[in-house]
Amino acid sequence: MTAPSATAGPQTTARPERPSGPRALLVAVGGQNLILLLALAAVLALFGSLNLNYLSWGNIQVIAEAVTIAGLLAVVQTVVIICGGLDISVGSQAGLASVVSAMVFTSTGSNPFLGLGAAVLVGACVGLLNGAVIIYGRVNPTIATLAGLAAYKGVAQLISGGSAQGYVLGDPLFIFLSRGRIAGLPTMVWILLLIAAAVHVLLTYTDIGRNIYALGGNDTAARLAGINLNKYLLSVYALTGTVAAVAGILLTARTGSGQPTSGSEGLELQAITAAALGGCALKGGKGGIAGTLLAVALLGALQNGLTVEGINTFWQNVAQGLLLVAAVVIQQRRGRERAVGLPA
Repeated sequence: MTAPSATAGPQTTARPERPSGPRALLVAVGGQNLILLLALAAVLALFGSLNLNYLSWGNIQVIAEAVTIAGLLAVVQTVVIICGGLDISVGSQAGLASVVSAMVFTSTGSNPFLGLGAAVLVGACVGLLNGAVIIYGRVNPTIATLAGLAAYKGVAQLISGGSAQGYVLGDPLFIFLSRGRIAGLPTMVWILLLIAAAVHVLLTYTDIGRNIYALGGNDTAARLAGINLNKYLLSVYALTGTVAAVAGILLTARTGSGQPTSGSEGLELQAITAAALGGCALKGGKGGIAGTLLAVALLGALQNGLTVEGINTFWQNVAQGLLLVAAVVIQQRRGRERAVGLPA
């Protein structure tokens, strides 16, 4: 055996080189987010060249306000998908909360706090109901929330008689929610940003967030690691219902009355599309709030541009569906999933 050299210095482990230049930017921003940023820039440039008013500050605020409600639902849909679930009923939950907020407001002598509190309470209970059906009924999340989509819409129509209820635009609080400004930005946008920031911190910097990712990545390993899966699933769906209720309250404030279906139909598709475009793996365990917000902005800019150019709204639905399919195809390709019906 050869003795080590007396002149040999202490051995050190080489540190990996930190990326620099464009690669550092890619790592910091994320490949998915960078693609979304480029797509958003392309959409803004395209419609801005077609209509000079499209990029005006006034129209930018219109886009921001228009995506707020769908953005809130997309944020919590992201959490649900990360933990391996899905909630197709968020639009109906928002519609039910909208009706409850307006009806309680008018029936309690125009008390906005009772209206808001009742809506949030109903949202949390509905979310817990979804979670309980999935956990204790052992029902697939897609089926359970698909049933909720129909049931909550039906309840909203039953208690409202199928029409808009209440009138809230005379109340200062609802006026502030719908038309207020803080530092030049609409109040509704601030609500979206604050909730998105809180959820981002929860997912990124807390043990709760790490456990949610673990639950979606491998629920068996998460259970063996001591994570209470039922508690987390119930909490996630309760959070979803609560934020959906906030979205319903903003819908009430924006339209001036409780809306059982108008304004809330199709929100679930927008939320799922934004989450998928933002990088959420539909199998769970992957995703983030930043990507979801960029996807929400992209969808809003595209929808507004099509509207400004007078393109039939039916084409907006077509574009949204194509974007959802494209997002899922990209995920499947990245995950190297085999084609259905073909050998691996």
